[in-house]
Amino acid sequence: MDKNRRTAYFTLLDVETKNSYSHIALNHHIISGKPDSPSFVRELVYGVLENKTYLDYMIEHFIKTPAAKMKTSDLIVLRMGFYQLKFLSGVPEYAAVSESVDLAKRFCKGREGFVNGVLRSFVRAGKTVELPDRAADEVKYLSIKYSYEPWIIELWMEQYETPFVEELLEAGNTTPDLVVRVNRLKTSKEDLKRRLTAKGYLAEDGVLCKEALHVEGRGLLDGKLYHNGMFSVQDESSILAVNILDPQADELVMDVCAAPGGKTLAIAEKMGNRGEIVAWDIYRRKLAIIDKEAERLGVTNITTKTWDATRVDSSMIEKADRVLVDAPCSGLGVVRRKPEIKYKKQTRELEELPKKQLAILSASSKYVKPGGVLVYSTCTISHNENQKVVKEFLKKNSSFSKVEELQLLPNINNTDGFFICKMKKDESLIGD
Repeated sequence: MDKNRRTAYFTLLDVETKNSYSHIALNHHIISGKPDSPSFVRELVYGVLENKTYLDYMIEHFIKTPAAKMKTSDLIVLRMGFYQLKFLSGVPEYAAVSESVDLAKRFCKGREGFVNGVLRSFVRAGKTVELPDRAADEVKYLSIKYSYEPWIIELWMEQYETPFVEELLEAGNTTPDLVVRVNRLKTSKEDLKRRLTAKGYLAEDGVLCKEALHVEGRGLLDGKLYHNGMFSVQDESSILAVNILDPQADELVMDVCAAPGGKTLAIAEKMGNRGEIVAWDIYRRKLAIIDKEAERLGVTNITTKTWDATRVDSSMIEKADRVLVDAPCSGLGVVRRKPEIKYKKQTRELEELPKKQLAILSASSKYVKPGGVLVYSTCTISHNENQKVVKEFLKKNSSFSKVEELQLLPNINNTDGFFICKMKKDESLIGD
C-alpha cells in the first residue's frame, strides 16, 4: 500500500473522528508514517479538507446513501479518490482509482468493489458534476463551490458585497505563504536572509512588517537556524498586532491570552529582553509551550501564570504600560491554515463568544496605567466579535479612546484575517 496515501488517510481520520487540528495530526502522522513524499501528503490532506463539502456533493451524485450517513472510513477513501481525480492533474486516473481501492481493501473491508464502482462512474461522467443553481440559492451555491458552512457565508454577506465575499471564500482555500519572524535577539534580517539563501531557500521581505520574511523551501524547521532560535514561524498579521502594541524596553507588558505564545515572544524580542512580560493563559500545559520556546529563542523576561482572563487580578490593577488582549474567537481568519474551521456548526458557544470577549477586554483594561495602551485583537472576520465588541467596550469605558483600528483580509492583504484595535487610557487620570 502507498505510504503517502495511507498517511493522508490516518490524518483525515483523526481530523474527522477526534476533532484534531489538521496541522497537528498531519505533523504527527508524517513523523510516524514516514511517507516518501510529505509534500504530496500535505497537498492531499489540505485539498480534501478545503473541498470537503464540494467533494461530498459530487460523491452523492453516484451513491444512494447521503454522504453524512456513510461510514467515516468509506467516505474518507472516496473523498481522497475524488479529490485526486478532480484536482490533481499529475496523478493518472488509474492510479487514483487503484490506490483508493487498495486503501478500501485495508480500511473498508468488503467495500473495495463499491469504492471502485463509484470512482469509475465519476470518471465515466467526465469527472464533472453541475453545481446548484446560483440564482435559486446563492448561499447554497457558494457553500458547495467553496466548501463553507452556510452560516459563515451569510455572516460575511451581511458585512460585504457578494463579489467581495466570493473573493474572500476563494482566498480561504489558498495555501498561505510560510512567514517567519526574525529573532533580533540573535540575528538581523539581512543576516538571516543571507543564511537562508545560502542554504537554497528563497526569502523575500515582508510587506507589512520589517521583521518578516516570506520563505520558500522544504525542511525549514528541521535545520540549525530554527533550532538555534534565529526565527519563529508567524504570519505578518500576528506580527503587526505586536508592532501596533509597540512595547518598549523596561516596560511592564501583559499578554492576557498568551498561548501558544507567538505574540508574547515577539514582544520580548522587541523589548530586547529588558522589562517584564506577564503572560497568562487558562491552561498550564499551553504555557509550557511558551516556556520552551523562550528557551529556544533566548528570551528571559517572560513570567507565565495560569489565569482566567475574564477575572480581574487585583494585584495587577494599573500596573501595566501595555496590555494585549488576543481574545479567543471563531478563527474565521485562519481557514487557510486550519480548513476544518470552515465546517464549524453555529453553536451557542460560538454565539456567546462576543460576551466572553467583552468580559476579557473589560477585565484586562483594569491593568492599564493612565496613559497606557490596550490592544484588542482576534484572528477572525466578524463584526460581532471585532468592531462591535470594541464599540461596546468604549461605550462603557470612557477613560479609553480608540487610536487605530484595522481588519486584515486574506484576499486583500495576503495575510490571515486579523482584527487589531489600539486604544489608549486617558493620561489625565494620573494622580486622581
